[in-house]
Amino acid sequence: MRITVLGGCGAWSAAGQACNGYLVEHDGFRVLVDPGYATLPRLLETTPAERVDAVLVSHGHPDHCSDLNPLLAALPVHAPPGALDAVLALDRRGMLAGSFELHDLEPGTPRELGPFRLDAFSLPHHVPNAGLRLSAGGRVIAYTGDTGPSAVAAGSAAGRRRGRRWGQRRAAARRAATTAASSGGSTPSGSSSAQV
Repeated sequence: MRITVLGGCGAWSAAGQACNGYLVEHDGFRVLVDPGYATLPRLLETTPAERVDAVLVSHGHPDHCSDLNPLLAALPVHAPPGALDAVLALDRRGMLAGSFELHDLEPGTPRELGPFRLDAFSLPHHVPNAGLRLSAGGRVIAYTGDTGPSAVAAGSAAGRRRGRRWGQRRAAARRAATTAASSGGSTPSGSSSAQV
């Protein structure tokens, strides 16, 4: 499993940097997680848009989904119910009709996404917010989007949910992946990638 950090700024991108955005790859399958402000140019420096197989959005704030619309071309997009209403309304009515498949992220309902198992879990935030856990090939990446300290986030990242184990391996949390990526190769945009 490989993760490329496209950006990690907070609510607004800074000069030469992007907001949240991560590309997770395994067995040639590519999942874009939270395409926030300024992540699209960084993505395109590493991967052509048509090679992205799916998009996951943790919640509907623009720093997590503003660069989504240019990527909508028969892509499956997974997000909490209603999370993308505002960003999808930016294009004229009907313009995006049939160009993508929108799937509601249902906490507690695992699904297959290419070679990945995707688990979503509800996390505290003032809008619906999904934590994400992708596992494949004995590796796990957990992503929390925006949330404060949460026993659910810690347990889900570690593979526990309401007292039961999700898997034998501990998850690599977003910050750990970002730290690990700093020791990996750099793309022309300054994005980092690393094996997890």
